[in-house]
Amino acid sequence: MTGKIIKGIAGFYYVHTGNADVWECKAKGIFRNQKIKPLVGDDAELQLLDEEKKLASITEILPRKSQLLRPAVANVDQALIVFAAKDPEPNWNLLDRFLILMTKQKLPVVICFNKTDLVTEEEQEKIKNRYCNTGYEIRFLSAEQNAGTNEVFQLLDKKTTVLAGPSGVGKSTLVNLFQPGVVMETGAVSEKIKRGRHTTRHSEFIWIKDDTYILDTPGFSSLELEEIEAEELKDYFPEFHPYEGKCRFRGCVHENEPDCAVKQAVKDGGIAKSRHESYLLLYRDLKEKKKYR
Repeated sequence: MTGKIIKGIAGFYYVHTGNADVWECKAKGIFRNQKIKPLVGDDAELQLLDEEKKLASITEILPRKSQLLRPAVANVDQALIVFAAKDPEPNWNLLDRFLILMTKQKLPVVICFNKTDLVTEEEQEKIKNRYCNTGYEIRFLSAEQNAGTNEVFQLLDKKTTVLAGPSGVGKSTLVNLFQPGVVMETGAVSEKIKRGRHTTRHSEFIWIKDDTYILDTPGFSSLELEEIEAEELKDYFPEFHPYEGKCRFRGCVHENEPDCAVKQAVKDGGIAKSRHESYLLLYRDLKEKKKYR
């Protein structure tokens, strides 16, 4: 039998094999000998031990089509980054850090701004303009009022999606809307993995429907860009790409150099000024940290 690892805690792995069937598994010792660590999101072969108690052993990890370092998960197709349009006010620096890490890991991103019932259309337009020409898909919704959620739900179809964002933005409300109610309230999935309805303390996959999963991750209040050098930061701002090679100086970092095509694009409106300012803050932060390594 094959299934997907949806959660791993204290050496136990919980493997979803279809509908509401979840098996509690241990990984065979051969994985330790081969230095293979099963990851949440892995597709695995199982040897059944007790069908009544739904106990099994993981005998093989099937080839991974992708692997993320943070969070450490496998076989993810896209990232859904959720922030509140208001209450709390968006932490733009944190959002840009999320985008940089997802872009570095070559993961397509959809940015969702929740709680749109608290902001005007003009305020929504300002948010959208901040990410003009970035290529990121942007959606606005109100999980509380169940407005705009169907459109986002369609983006999840037949995909495995990592859901990320800070605490307090309505992620749990959104996840509960996406799940079949029977699974959350009485189904074997929620019973087996003991998932709390409103608090996420670890990464776990949630089965939505056939071949459709959400990876709900803990809320973040900060995020370090530890694996990124200051000089490469510009590579993770997609709106800068059309202007690369057009600056006067090779290796221009778009800070103080004269005749910088990126800075000119900011003046011309091709790049949002707020995004360039965010880039400069992050660039200087990375440069400062480099001194103390």
